[in-house]
Amino acid sequence: MEDYPRTIMEFEQRFATEESCRDYLIQLRWPNGFICPRCQTRSNWYASRNRLICCNCRHQTYITAGTIFQDTHKPLGMWFRAAWHVTSRKLGASAMSLQQELGLGSYLTAWTWLHKLRRAMVRPGRNRLSGTVEVDETFWGGEEEGMIGRQTEHKALIAVAVEITGKKIGRIRMKRIPDASRETLHGFIEETVEPDSVICTDGWPAYCDRDTLMITRFSDGKSRENICFLTFIRLRRC
Repeated sequence: MEDYPRTIMEFEQRFATEESCRDYLIQLRWPNGFICPRCQTRSNWYASRNRLICCNCRHQTYITAGTIFQDTHKPLGMWFRAAWHVTSRKLGASAMSLQQELGLGSYLTAWTWLHKLRRAMVRPGRNRLSGTVEVDETFWGGEEEGMIGRQTEHKALIAVAVEITGKKIGRIRMKRIPDASRETLHGFIEETVEPDSVICTDGWPAYCDRDTLMITRFSDGKSRENICFLTFIRLRRC
């Protein structure tokens, strides 16, 4: 069963101290209790710098080793607040908003933390999207002088698939792709979407002729809300 705070009040009460943050991290890493990796003894004591020391062999284990908190000089409480900020904002978090929320002196630090948290949020072996899925692509980057339409020299091309659950946005998959060719876009769809799903796309010809998926195309976006467009707006705010 997931053991996460649901509201900001629950978060503040549960992680009010550095000790509560440390105990929560220990519980996540060793749900059946800490066992010394050297001698398999369960007896240990907590020492400074987030260390657990075995009572038998004196082996030291850093509770933050192998996590996004490794080698940090900031309190765990600040990291927990950063995680709450990133995961709870409906329109997505930016490095600037994270810097302001935590009172960080450096924008670079906020940017680094944000990307560490985003990488940690990607679940390995995650299931593909299913049901009704909207697929689109966009260029990400600043304006390029002299470039029109799909011409670009430096922008990144991002493909996105958004699962639509009623009037809500469900799971989202994004990937940087080399081009908007049929082979590339079909490969992205096969990688991220379950067979027999309903795929909503725009009028770009590369999306046509899918034999394994049922295609619903819309060319002007007026027949329904363009969910991918809203996703792109959030992406560009980051």
